[in-house]
Amino acid sequence: MTIPDLLSTPATAPEPLPKRAGRVKRLLSDPMAVAAIVVLVIIVVASFAAPLLTSADPNAPSLENTLGPRAPGHPLGFDGVGRDIWARLLYGGQVSLIGAVIAVVVALLLGVPTGLIGGYFKNWFDGISGWIANFLMTLPAIVILIVVGQSIGQSVNTAMVVFGVLMAPGVFRLVRGSVIAVREELYVDAARVSGLGSSRIMRRHILPVVIRPTIILSAQMLGIAILIQAGLQYLGILSPAQASWGGMLADAQANIYIAPRLLIWPGLAIVLTVGAFAVLGTALRDVLGAQAVKQSRSARRAARAASKLAAANRVAGSTIEATHAGVVPVVTDPDVLLEVDDLRVAYPRLDGESVVVNGISLVVRRGEVLGLVGESGSGKSQTAFSILGLLPPEAKVSAENITFGGQELAGMSRSAMNQLRGSRIAYVPQEPMSNLDPSFKIGYQLTEPIRQHLGLSKKAAKAKAIALLARVGIADPERTFKAYPHEISGGMAQRVLIAGAVSCDPELLIADEPTTALDVTVQAEVLDLMRSLQEERQMGMILVTHNFGVVADICDRIAVMQTGEIVETAPARELFANPQHPYTRMLLDSTLEDSVPRPQLVTAGSGTSTAPTTRGEGA
Repeated sequence: MTIPDLLSTPATAPEPLPKRAGRVKRLLSDPMAVAAIVVLVIIVVASFAAPLLTSADPNAPSLENTLGPRAPGHPLGFDGVGRDIWARLLYGGQVSLIGAVIAVVVALLLGVPTGLIGGYFKNWFDGISGWIANFLMTLPAIVILIVVGQSIGQSVNTAMVVFGVLMAPGVFRLVRGSVIAVREELYVDAARVSGLGSSRIMRRHILPVVIRPTIILSAQMLGIAILIQAGLQYLGILSPAQASWGGMLADAQANIYIAPRLLIWPGLAIVLTVGAFAVLGTALRDVLGAQAVKQSRSARRAARAASKLAAANRVAGSTIEATHAGVVPVVTDPDVLLEVDDLRVAYPRLDGESVVVNGISLVVRRGEVLGLVGESGSGKSQTAFSILGLLPPEAKVSAENITFGGQELAGMSRSAMNQLRGSRIAYVPQEPMSNLDPSFKIGYQLTEPIRQHLGLSKKAAKAKAIALLARVGIADPERTFKAYPHEISGGMAQRVLIAGAVSCDPELLIADEPTTALDVTVQAEVLDLMRSLQEERQMGMILVTHNFGVVADICDRIAVMQTGEIVETAPARELFANPQHPYTRMLLDSTLEDSVPRPQLVTAGSGTSTAPTTRGEGA
């Protein structure tokens, strides 16, 4: 038996969620949800308050009361061996509910962590866990439970533990599919760039996507577990000494021609319980989402340690002691912020490998803006992601050295790189709306890296974030702080990302075509903002673009890339005045500046003409 395929559909990024009070209000405004809650509360309370509702022994037979009618203290009469039906119904509810909860908890404990890890990392663990899940799903659950029941005893709880293991592959597949659907989303990349660790990203940005489908799956699994348990008890495989709804069905079937009324009570209890779980699960899926997880003490200690490390690394000097795992001391010119030597990036393919960056070298000095220019596909973004350590696992990256502030980045451990990203190295992407997590408000997404890297309190982080929003030109920073991404424009979203990028006072800012998705007016405003922030904070900057107008406006030096190689590097004024490489001249000739205006347009039949229209001034 397997979980229905309907529940294995991967989830997409969740919609913004209302506040907790709003979620409860929405849940209680659904009459079906309220009815399901009332039914479940009555069943649960009645089952666990059984000693208060009846004094009869549910397992005590009485031949003189066989199939007896209702009597004082026995509102539902007696079954085929004279046991009280009301008592058996109440105590049987305890057995069914506890067994179902055991099965679901086991399935979730096994399926959710393995699905998260396998879907996020997609490594050898994913392959092994996927093979085990596929194998378990091929096993017939009922047959396995019958064998277990006959081999290790007739314990209901033991059988439900085994059934939970058999249901875990369904949870694993659902969670893994949901994680894979969002792990490549740009807002997850943005979290990585902010320096957040993998475990934190999975908790804060991946887990919210998993919660909704897991809730509905859990509700259905509770119903399935109750049905399976009742079936095993009906067949007599589990302990017949325990009062159970399945055992009541077996007794009713044996006396169906004499007392068919015996089928009503256990059948009604099973139908109401399973149906209520299904309805409630659907309602919860619509209103519940991820709740913020409080930062643990260990995370705060790690944030303080990261802040101290970042402060130590900012001390002027030519060397850095290798006191942190993965950091290699390198002697460099103190004025050089970033040095990349002979960087090569390739991807495997069937007939060999595809080289996208082929042995490039570049230098960025403190307070300098380097423009990385070239047509689409020339390797600009791959170079930037190599520096950030964000290329996919299949990428083959090699370099003589990639040094940043005296530290060797090539081969640096993941934890050390996480401490650099967001604190000392920041990133501004080209698609602002896709880099903001739709599940969280703007304020939370700004304060999370601030608290992670600087160790500030929640109140201090909020004050810093609001001040940054005001600094980047947002008119109402308080409102924007409390807004969800869909409530702001693309230009405001880009300003939010710039505020987040500079929030921890980075030394190097990598901007990957930051104005591509914006209209011309907003582009100019964003460029002015980035230039002023760069001069104000004396950051080094790499500006990835194919727009020479942007390059001329903001860059000190320009490196021109063609098919994975840097073909020319020169100061901006020199390159525009006297380009040396044919490819550079071709790119400059492709701009529309100084092009011939198109002729006047003549209106058909009237002989009148419109005013001449010039083409744009610069790409």
